[in-house]
Amino acid sequence: MDDFKLKLVLASLMGIVFSFIFILLAFVLPSKEKVVVEKVPKGKLEQISHAIKNK
Repeated sequence: MDDFKLKLVLASLMGIVFSFIFILLAFVLPSKEKVVVEKVPKGKLEQISHAIKNK
């Protein structure tokens, strides 16, 4: 086997292995939970609107 062909095969195999490792890490490692900040109604009209939306 040519030296160039061997390097080509090894480089492609290493690319596949590293891609597989990073894909597995993406599924194994937990993602950070997003913090939801809820806007507090200030005025009377906003309080009424908020109450109607969350019925």
